[in-house]
Amino acid sequence: MQNHNDHYDVIIIGTGAAGLSLALAVADQAQVLMISKANLNSGSTQYAQGGVSAVLDVHDSFESHIEDTLNAGAGLCDRDIVNFTVTHGPEQIHKLIEQGVPFTQRTSKSGKLDYHLTREGGHSHRRVIHADDATGAAIGSSLIERVRKHPNITVLERHLAIDLITGGKFKLDTRRCQGVYLLDRDADTVKAIRARFVVLSSGGAGKVYLYTSNPDVATGDGIAMAWRAGCRVANMEFIQFHPTCLYHPAAKSFLISEAVRGEGGHLLLPDGSRFMHHFDKRAELAPRDIVARAIDHEMKRIGSDSLFLDISHKSPEFITSHFPNIYARCLELGYDMTTEPIPVVPAAHYTCGGVMTDREGQTDIEGLFAIGEVSFTGLHGANRMASNSLLECLVFAHSASQKILHELDTVKMPDSLPAWDESRVTDSDEEVVVAHNWDELRRFMWDYVGIVRTTKRLQRAKHRIDLLRTEIEEYYRHFRITNDLIELRNLVEVADLIIRSAQLRKESRGLHYTLDYPRPAPLAHNTVLIPD
Repeated sequence: MQNHNDHYDVIIIGTGAAGLSLALAVADQAQVLMISKANLNSGSTQYAQGGVSAVLDVHDSFESHIEDTLNAGAGLCDRDIVNFTVTHGPEQIHKLIEQGVPFTQRTSKSGKLDYHLTREGGHSHRRVIHADDATGAAIGSSLIERVRKHPNITVLERHLAIDLITGGKFKLDTRRCQGVYLLDRDADTVKAIRARFVVLSSGGAGKVYLYTSNPDVATGDGIAMAWRAGCRVANMEFIQFHPTCLYHPAAKSFLISEAVRGEGGHLLLPDGSRFMHHFDKRAELAPRDIVARAIDHEMKRIGSDSLFLDISHKSPEFITSHFPNIYARCLELGYDMTTEPIPVVPAAHYTCGGVMTDREGQTDIEGLFAIGEVSFTGLHGANRMASNSLLECLVFAHSASQKILHELDTVKMPDSLPAWDESRVTDSDEEVVVAHNWDELRRFMWDYVGIVRTTKRLQRAKHRIDLLRTEIEEYYRHFRITNDLIELRNLVEVADLIIRSAQLRKESRGLHYTLDYPRPAPLAHNTVLIPD
């Protein structure tokens, strides 16, 4: 790792699978800066349990994976992008295997050792390659180890991107993205760093909701920064709620993998009866939006704080070998999943919309790329199919890296950038305002813009968000910035985009379900928001 300086060929904001993969793909030919607002392994990738979907079995086919994805996406997937992603999947998996990712292997009936593939909701075949039930951590750890060793990659941990520096916004001689303003969380100082290319791989916005499976860093920073810089944003109304987060006060954000249902787990009411067959013929293997909505419906119908997931009818050996980490964590919290059901509740999990890009990750602004959950590629449509997210990270990191390397020698390093100006701000004497606003935002988003929506709920949310935005913008202009204030400013921006998008969709489709328009419209369309 080199010493920190004020310019790099490529700045990558976010250190999940997408950002790490892209860094390694370009670093042999470029000087790279990776920015993590916590530590290098704090992104959502580390929490991905299930695996990566790809066509790796002789009985499977690209056509089947494409059709499953299109079906889950409820008419809004871009078929060309789905085809592009699915057909490039296997090569990215083989690349990870070459890099040492320890995917789980099993001995087949014929005695041959091969990679174990599991099946998850929406998939018609076993095509999810995994590392036990901690796939994201295995992929992340392998990539991080290689990043830390690479001489051309500098890592800045505990640094938070405040805003992108673009020609249009800062009256420079080009509309191109020139770099980024960074807050050093420890030194409490702001620096401007130049770059030929800036890549957003900053993940989603789960923390906009009260209950989420996401880590604390998932505050929609990349989406908010790109929007402020002038990028279009699409389909923000489609927030995927994972059906099964462990319900326990100490189990913050702990996900019970889709694969538990894929391997035969049953969803139960408190009286022990199953209910999913009333909602979908696929029962527990229906896509996530259907399962989450069914759980939400039953919880509200009977007034219960949680429902239950039960796989105790399988042998203890099966459960502990397939789900060692989930089993251990549940046991720590007093639940033995080999002998009893575990309490679960839906939680905000994945942002299907995001910053609009092409198939190479290029946004509306020259030199600015977005890959992974922060982006909108057209892959997921109105509902992401399980385990297609890590696949998207890997495929688009590769395609973006190809474009960056192709253009690297033709792009001039920007000249000096305008310094961060805090000459007219003071230290805040009202930090409690940020905490109160943060709490209020997440509660009304959960109540009014959650799994089931209505026109009136969305109007209430829009009224509240307008007041909050005004208050926070005034606060931002007058007081010295802090980590919490930057995150809150971004969350409010993203919450506003979610609400506006939901208000524009006068139908129920995929993850967007409204009681006022319970059926899908005859024609499917994307919700595209354009900055003023």
